[in-house]
Amino acid sequence: MFSSGVVSDEQVVRSERHGHVALVRIARPEARNAVNAAVAAGLGAAIAEADADDSVRAIVVTGTGDAFCAGADLKALGRGESLDAPGHPEWGFAGYVRHFVATPTIAAVNGFALGGGTEIVLASDLAVLDPEALLGLPEVKRGLIAAAGGVIRLQRQVPLKLAMEVALTGDHITAVRAVELGLANRVSAPGAVVEAALELADRIAVNAPVSVRETKRMLHRTAALGSDWDEEAWTLNARAVGRVLRSEDFREGTRAFAEKRRPAWVGR
Repeated sequence: MFSSGVVSDEQVVRSERHGHVALVRIARPEARNAVNAAVAAGLGAAIAEADADDSVRAIVVTGTGDAFCAGADLKALGRGESLDAPGHPEWGFAGYVRHFVATPTIAAVNGFALGGGTEIVLASDLAVLDPEALLGLPEVKRGLIAAAGGVIRLQRQVPLKLAMEVALTGDHITAVRAVELGLANRVSAPGAVVEAALELADRIAVNAPVSVRETKRMLHRTAALGSDWDEEAWTLNARAVGRVLRSEDFREGTRAFAEKRRPAWVGR
């Protein structure tokens, strides 16, 4: 159940409802929202719960305090602790980077988001950045590799030579530069990143949920295919269209158009 109550010491992820949008906050400000097993479990469970709720049409993920996410909790790693969500290693880092949900996800990057924080952004469908936000994959500066999706997703989202520069230098990326590169959709007004992300989420949420989910799935599944003339892409397209045309949302959309009224989507 979604709650907007006070975060306890154990509650490191908090979920709220804003109309048809779920707002999920990583809530470990004392650790700059670094990811341990509790964060992975909480974030993974929160997006799974939101995805299973037909009334939720977009998910916004943000941090608490002055950081979005500082990446992996190195202190936990030093103690020999696993960072995986207990029982759900298939969700990947933060319970998020390999956890595909049909509902569109938006990263509202409120501050520092290097390493694993940037990999959460890369795994999100859209991203809005505070002007002071910083992205980057500094793993090479520490003898590591951006293994939570960074070296997989980066070159899919920006041109290869720019991806090489980001990943091989490990340098920080400002919010404005991230938008220029295509790593984020926009920069918010100072201190207003959550509001800007919720506004973007609302623009998605007014649309037919089944159509939105199928559109997201198709964009992701066909991104890595070859020519757009290949049969595989059109086979996937036909299946998606079939699911849309069989939905209650499709029937409601056509009725609402004919009756000149706003549709009342049910998400099925």
